[in-house]
Amino acid sequence: MHTMGLQAIYPKPRTRSATSDPKIYPYLLGAATMIHPSQVWNADIMYVCMSRGCMYLVAILDWFSRYVLSWQLSNTLDPAFCLGALDLGLEQGRPEMFNTDQVVQFTSPAFTSRLEQAGMAISMDGRGRALDNVFVERLWRTVTYEDIYLYLKDYVTVPALEEGLACYFQLFNHERLHQSLAYRTPAEVHLKQQRNHADSPPYF
Repeated sequence: MHTMGLQAIYPKPRTRSATSDPKIYPYLLGAATMIHPSQVWNADIMYVCMSRGCMYLVAILDWFSRYVLSWQLSNTLDPAFCLGALDLGLEQGRPEMFNTDQVVQFTSPAFTSRLEQAGMAISMDGRGRALDNVFVERLWRTVTYEDIYLYLKDYVTVPALEEGLACYFQLFNHERLHQSLAYRTPAEVHLKQQRNHADSPPYF
């Protein structure tokens, strides 16, 4: 079914909601080449099914190294949990560019103004173009298959889900080897090359 592009038709959770004052930015990554960490960060929201109810998970990912910089859970789509994840990410550095899709949490003035104040260029995916944010989409697939579904973990409570995800993201960053990173871990690539980039002289 995957090879043929087939999928079941069923009602999916709505993670978007209308906003009266969206601030949309153009997609800037079409011809971009990733050469160092903190060049581009991505953020996205995933719907997590639990035994009872659901939660929303946001994560911020470095495009070059696939390193998960921060993540947060929420039982609502209020933008506050996205801002919390952003603040945690910014404690570790400042990217040159920040890319998201056009959901209300990322187009809200509170979120875009925080990015602008930090001096980042803002990029947004085109509507219906999931591949514009391909690396974070791959992260969701990996989290889903390797943690939530593959081992049939029965996340009944939010603390259990939070603890399980904390363990998984630690493994993902520091232990899981990536073929696209020459079989190194995201942490190995991100932290080492980020130091090298910071120590290199600026270009004029």
